[in-house]
Amino acid sequence: MSGSLIADARRTFHENLQKELLFVGTSGVPTNADKDNKFSVDVARGIAALLSTGVGERLSAQSSGGKFEQIVASFVEDTFLNLTHLRPGRWSVKQVLGRSRGEIAAYAQYSHLAALQTLAKANAELAASLGNDYSIAPDVVVIRDLESDQAINAPFAVVDNTVANRADLRKAEGKQPLLHASISTKWTIRSDRAQNARSEALNLIRNRKGHQPHIMAVTAEPLPSRLASLALGTGDIDCVYHFALDELRNVVNLLNNSEAQDLLHIMVSGKRLKDISDLPLDLAV
Repeated sequence: MSGSLIADARRTFHENLQKELLFVGTSGVPTNADKDNKFSVDVARGIAALLSTGVGERLSAQSSGGKFEQIVASFVEDTFLNLTHLRPGRWSVKQVLGRSRGEIAAYAQYSHLAALQTLAKANAELAASLGNDYSIAPDVVVIRDLESDQAINAPFAVVDNTVANRADLRKAEGKQPLLHASISTKWTIRSDRAQNARSEALNLIRNRKGHQPHIMAVTAEPLPSRLASLALGTGDIDCVYHFALDELRNVVNLLNNSEAQDLLHIMVSGKRLKDISDLPLDLAV
């Protein structure tokens, strides 16, 4: 590879998908298509052809989801972690295994939820009153570690022990790292999955104390109408990132489906749908 960092990482991302997840079945149906929806199959076939996808069989939904999380996390590591000249800091990327609902309490903005979860477990009436508003299980997270006084004061004296002792970025005993981004990964999209992603996004917004993290979604869904169920609207998810947006648009144009073309235009021009290659730089904002 001899292109730019993100161009090379995008190719590697697609290669990893084609090793683990993205295949064309012996029946001619790609593994990210809805076999019962002709347009889904046609679009997915077109994308698969542009990516030179090989033959293979579909994994179970659970296995597909876990593999997709892992591959997305690797892409973010390979790209965003190399952009410290744009977004200084000490960063890490983590795939949250087992859909752990306690994971979110490990970060400064949500540490108070640990006590709430403990109380809810011990009190059925309280749990019923709270519902799932405090329940958040991210797929992939980007974490910013806290900074020591030595690092903060490296260029010149910025802090001393009389000021900024409650600042979230300043490292101290008992303080937790910052959640910079929560990335929801959806290999494909059903309407219920779209609503689950929106609900978790709203919970991240409502339940935080402090800075709101980026709230993003990544998907390989081929149908523009299903992408719209997650991408359209504002106030919850920052943006939806497609695994192959340029290829998707090319295929939809070739199929000459005006409704799908219009939907894609609305989502892209409205900054609700972007390509996976846009995600690293958006994380640097």
